[in-house]
Formats: sequence, structure tokens, C-alpha cells
Amino acid sequence: MLNRAIPFSAALVAAWVAPVAAQIITIRTVPISQAHQFDILPSLRLGMGGVSIAVDDSLHDPFGNPALGARLTGSQFFGAPGLYSVSSRAGAGRTLPMGALVRSGPWFGGMSLAIQQVDFSEGSGFPIPVCPNCRMLQTDVASFPLIAPTHRSNGNTYAQGMLGRVLSNGLSIGGSVAWAGLHGIDGVDLLYAGSAGLKQSGHSLDLRLGALKQWEGNRSLSALVLHHRFATTHDVDYLDSFWDPVLQQFGQRVRSEENLDHTNTWGLHLEYRQPLRAPGWRLGWVATSNLMTHPKLPNYQIQEIQSIPRDPGNSEAFNFGVGISKSADQATFGVDVVYEPIWSYTWADAAGPVGTVSGATIPTGGKTIENHFRFSNAIIRMGVAQDLPFDRAAKVAGLQLGLVVHSINYTLAQRDNVEARSRSLQQDWIEWTPTWGLSLRFPAWEVRYRGSVTNGTGRPGVFGGDLRVDVAAPGNVLVAPIGPVTMSGVRVMTHQVSISFPFR
Repeated sequence: MLNRAIPFSAALVAAWVAPVAAQIITIRTVPISQAHQFDILPSLRLGMGGVSIAVDDSLHDPFGNPALGARLTGSQFFGAPGLYSVSSRAGAGRTLPMGALVRSGPWFGGMSLAIQQVDFSEGSGFPIPVCPNCRMLQTDVASFPLIAPTHRSNGNTYAQGMLGRVLSNGLSIGGSVAWAGLHGIDGVDLLYAGSAGLKQSGHSLDLRLGALKQWEGNRSLSALVLHHRFATTHDVDYLDSFWDPVLQQFGQRVRSEENLDHTNTWGLHLEYRQPLRAPGWRLGWVATSNLMTHPKLPNYQIQEIQSIPRDPGNSEAFNFGVGISKSADQATFGVDVVYEPIWSYTWADAAGPVGTVSGATIPTGGKTIENHFRFSNAIIRMGVAQDLPFDRAAKVAGLQLGLVVHSINYTLAQRDNVEARSRSLQQDWIEWTPTWGLSLRFPAWEVRYRGSVTNGTGRPGVFGGDLRVDVAAPGNVLVAPIGPVTMSGVRVMTHQVSISFPFR
């Protein structure tokens, strides 16, 4: 399925520090999934489908809202090597995060560092146009000194630190700073069809301030304010064939393009939990608001996609969710249901005065094309966990199973002010992600494994089953297709092993 869209890269990068409850909402107009690249921190509940609204996750929650570090009962160190792979050899990656959560009296804090290697798709190949009669035709892209260096693998680095304090009357506050240096984002190489070279560079900065209020009876309300800035540059090179009238033969020349991908996000997230009267039952709800501006969006080259140069835009994204959980006999069950309404508005501005079919003139900077996107997305997460004590030395084995279903549905209303005509498109698809996990806990340390496989996503230009979409449109990268686009279906497999142990 292909919706011409920018797979909102900024929101996806932010997800590496955000719990599954989504303080930063991902916007996608094509079924290209990148969240697996940034889902790198350990968690106690991801094997359960990531249920989070009515279930605590002391290992992961503080990295989403730093004030939740008040729930820490001690200090611990963790390491969580993980990897992912995309079927049809459409990409892969390996990540090694390490970090610590610390509690000392009323103070608490934490840090995490990670290095990551991202592999380009083996199917991208950065193909050079075939022109057997062209002068200077090269099969080795590296022999063109002006072409941006293209490496099969690229490295990213991540760092985050947080600090908080428990105040009086059950109130706690905390703040965090996260930074990422980005040189490889999964799948981007496939979004520039026919390119001969690609170099990615950029960064993201995430600032968070959170508060937690706890009352008697295990009731709590948490709030989070965040600001996220994402900026990357894609230097793309193409080899264009041309006719040389002097030499009377074809030749090739290098054409370079610089594509900028910038998004700024302000967010507010509220979360409430309380026990129910029935023993072991808990209820929770979440509400999130994101206001995004997209100063620059890349001009991806995907089949049957209409390029809209220099297109800025803005988005308003919300989610509202409810969750319920049950704990009894060392077993935990949880379900989350989340609804996400999103509105995005993008446009193309005129580089110079443009005449319209009606005889009017659009001035420099005026809007030549306007796109209005309206999303109505839904997420269901469910999972179960069972602990199995097997001796008197407090050794416990654990099993987790879960499922995530993500439904994306949007409409595009486009107005072409130059041609004075309008069109509308509608697109939807569903992504299914079964999850599983195993754990082994000893008095002094704990090891956990969790895995998942995401179905229903796709990539352009790889071989596999086709996902057809009747329309397409832009998201965090915004451009609209001119007709039906076919994207090859892929599966994304992830594995992670985490080890944690107390050090105080």
C-alpha cells in the first residue's frame, strides 16, 4: 500500500524515549513502519503487547515521564542488546543500549546511552540508469567523486538523562533531556527511487517536564509537557543521461539534491490510574495532545507520487485511551483501547509568480496546492503475563504473550489553486503485531527476552506480496500520489535481551 506520505520521521525518532502509550503521536500516510528502529529501551511489559495504561512498568515508564521515577524502590543497571530485520532483505539494524535508574532518598534519576547500526535494504541498490551507448557510463558509483558517499550501514547514537525529586503530599516532579545523532533512518533509502547515492545526517532533541500526584488507595495522576525538535538532511545524487550535440553521443552527469526533514512538536500528556472495587482490578485513562509544525519536508521519489517542493505544514494530533488490568495468582492481564484523531495541513508555495487558469496570479510565496488530511486511527493492545516460581530461593520464570492491532484511516482533500480543481482520496490499512516474552529472575539479577513480528507494513521497490492502496498522501513528510500505488508487503521481526541488576 502506498500513500504518498512522509512517514513522519520526527515522531518516530521521538518514540525511542516514549512508552507505548505515545506521548508523541506518530503520523503516517504510507504503511512504512520505522518505530522498531527506535523501540530500544528495556521494558517489563512489551512482551504483553506493551499494555501500559493500567499497568506499571518501572523499568520503562521513567524514560517516558521522568516524574514516574518516584515509583522506583531501588537502583539498578541495565543493558538491552537488540536487533530487527525486515523481510525481503529490506533492512536490518542492531542496537546496544545501556543505562541506570537510581534512587537515593527523595531524589531519583537515570541515564541511558545507545549505539545503533542500521543497514540499508539490499534491494535498494541505488541503481544507475542503464544506457549502454552513454559516454562515461560507470557501474561503480564510487568512481564519481561528486556523488555523496553511500554506505551499506550507518550508525546512530542516543543519550538521555533525567532527574527528579519527591516533594510533599505525594507530589513528585522530574525533567529529562534526550539527544540523538542520526545518520541512518530505516527505509529512507527506498524512498528515493533511481538514486545513485544517499547521505543522511541530522539530530533530534527531546525536552520533558513531568509531575506525578499519588493519593491513598493507589490512585495517581501524572502529567507531562514536552518539546521535541527533529532535523535531518538527505543529500541525494542521481545520474542523468543527456545528449552531447558536439560529440554526437550520450553521456551522464551528476545531479545532486538536498532534502530537509524538519518537524517541531509541543505535547501535553495526562494519565490517571485507580483500583476498582473488585480485588486485583485497575482502571486507567490517557489523553494526549500534540501540536506539530513541519517547516521542511523531503521530496521523496516514489512511483506515482506527486512531488510538492518546499511544502511546509502543520498538524494537530490527539489520542484518548482507556485501559483495564487484572492481577491475581502471579498473573497479570491488561487491555488498552486508544483512539487517535489527527488533522494535518500542508501546502506548496510558489517560487515565483504563477498564473492560474482563471487568469489570476499567485504571488511569490503563495499557495499553489493545499492538502487537508484527516486521520481516524485506533490502537488495541492486549496481553497476559504469568510468573512461575520454581524453588525456594526466590527464582521466578515468567511468560508473556500479547497482540497489538493498529488501524490507520485517513482522507485527503486537495485543492490545486493553479488548475482550479479539487480531488479527494481515502486510505486505510491495519497492522498486526504479535508479541512474546520470557524472563528469569534471581534475587540478585534478572534476564528478559522479548520478541515481536509486525505484519501489514510495506516498502517500495522490494519483492514480496503486494499491498494495494487506492490513494495516498503525505504525513510527516507530505506529498500526495497521483493515483493508486503498489507497495510490497514486508514483515518486521524484532528481538531484545535485557539484563538488569541492583547495584545499591
